[in-house]
Amino acid sequence: MLYRFKFKSFGRIAISLVVVLMVIVLGSVGFMVLEDYTFVEAFYMTMITVSTVGFREVHELSPDGMIFTALLIIFSIGTFAYTISAVTTYFVAGEYRDLFKARKLERTIDTLKNHVIVCGYGRVGEKAYADLISKGYDAVIVEKDEELVGQLRERLTPLVISGDATRDDRLMAAGVERARAVICTLPSDADNLYTVLSVREHNERAMIISRASQAGSVAKLRRAGADNVIMPDTVGGAHMASLVANPDVMDFIDHIRIQGKDAINLEEVDVKDLPDEFRLPTLGEVDARNRLGVNVIGVKTSAGEFIINPGPTTPLDNACKLFVLGNDKQLRLLNRVFGLQTPDGPPASGV
Repeated sequence: MLYRFKFKSFGRIAISLVVVLMVIVLGSVGFMVLEDYTFVEAFYMTMITVSTVGFREVHELSPDGMIFTALLIIFSIGTFAYTISAVTTYFVAGEYRDLFKARKLERTIDTLKNHVIVCGYGRVGEKAYADLISKGYDAVIVEKDEELVGQLRERLTPLVISGDATRDDRLMAAGVERARAVICTLPSDADNLYTVLSVREHNERAMIISRASQAGSVAKLRRAGADNVIMPDTVGGAHMASLVANPDVMDFIDHIRIQGKDAINLEEVDVKDLPDEFRLPTLGEVDARNRLGVNVIGVKTSAGEFIINPGPTTPLDNACKLFVLGNDKQLRLLNRVFGLQTPDGPPASGV
């Protein structure tokens, strides 16, 4: 099941119904053995006994039959009281609503494709999720803190899976086999390693980005299948040191990353996704600067080589990627003209 609800009352109802059935069966067998009743007579006698309706006996009861009937009444009263309590709790506690929500969410996630899964909603996971949503991605959170899960479903999004991201069933519930990327932000490197292994087992094409706390975990996470490994402490420390050494450069880079009305954004565009009229042999023929106002500041070639500040004669092929710099308005125009807006999600990755 998608939600890992504990439906305690629902389980109590199921148990109580089984016990009621056992009472009826044992009562019928008891009357058949002690009073030599037929099955129909024994079943009838059992039903009027456990329901306490007070109809007369089928036949005169023997002393053993009287004792058995008294015990059957006592046991059946306790059983029915337990059943009524379980049913009342189920509806009063609202667990039936949780069941309907779980099934609705299961259907919703089943329709997702090329979404992103965020494993762990700590400080890193919270920031990653917020940025993904701001860029228009569909995202599903996997979080094992049940109290936090309830808060997230209430104030943020219903697309939250309750449970441990290291478990395969929780990843499958999040639609890992259809995900375009998985971000592992669990506090433990061991948990992140296990999650990366599980994700790669179920989805060979997904991009996996993992957090690491220890430098020794980076290589292990990469061998397990992570495409990128981020150490928040290292990144934060390097950023602060760079602010001392090159403050204006870092301010400029930070300005590029800001998402807003007048923000400058850096995005990547696959040449193979461009319409035929823009899939041209050289960068100069694409003429992105004059036609769209954006600047192509880098190219990744089919061989994996990065060309910084490429010239107009830079050759292009379908395996190339363009790194484009522009403001929000310019990039919206680029997406519209290039036809990159698709139902599967955002066309390019903001940096």
